[in-house]
Amino acid sequence: MEIILIKLLLAHLLGDFVLQPNAWVADKERLKLASGKLYLHVALHIILAFVFLANSEAWTAALLIGIFHFVIDAAKLKFQKDNTKRTWFFIDQLLHLFTIAVVSWLYSGQPAFWPGFIAETKLWGIICAALFLTMPAATIIRVVIARWIPETPLSASADRKSLQDAGRFIGILERLLIYIFVLTGHFEAVGFLLAAKSIFRFGDLKEAQDIKLTEYVLIGTLLSFGIATVTGLLAAGLS
Repeated sequence: MEIILIKLLLAHLLGDFVLQPNAWVADKERLKLASGKLYLHVALHIILAFVFLANSEAWTAALLIGIFHFVIDAAKLKFQKDNTKRTWFFIDQLLHLFTIAVVSWLYSGQPAFWPGFIAETKLWGIICAALFLTMPAATIIRVVIARWIPETPLSASADRKSLQDAGRFIGILERLLIYIFVLTGHFEAVGFLLAAKSIFRFGDLKEAQDIKLTEYVLIGTLLSFGIATVTGLLAAGLS
């Protein structure tokens, strides 16, 4: 069950966060069940589940994943409101995780066609955890701290000088670095990275002179570091 669960989680992370453009999300929210992007999204999940499982029962497991995914997404699109999007995001993801666990249990024990070391649970777990720390973790952090977005960003000048999407990619890189440090047992490097980021951020926060902005950045940073550390510990604990 364990390796099937990890593979289905990997397929879900790719389908829901990495390979789903923002335009698809906007189209689904606007047209709901009439959106063709909803059905493309479900088809993508079916294909990914089939490819990653690659066993004699892959097609039935992938189809079941697709059916569950459609029902959950349809319910979310129907019932969520502008003021409940954050709540529905977590309900949606928890329900997807539950269905993945159920399908993994139902189809455990099926022989995989992946050869040699490619079928090892630890390898898949390390890959899945690393992927989680990219776009999925960035999305989760953004949703969590959205309620505390300060009225004024760092500053108008800072915004103009900032690279496009730089903050998101910096967050991804820092989480991946922490992940590597934890996997290799270099926890002191995590503290060094946190100190280095604090020094670089200090000038911007001091210039902004906004305590809410400082708290906002601090919450985001601690969430990012915490998620990366826990994920690394879980991946290191896989047998």
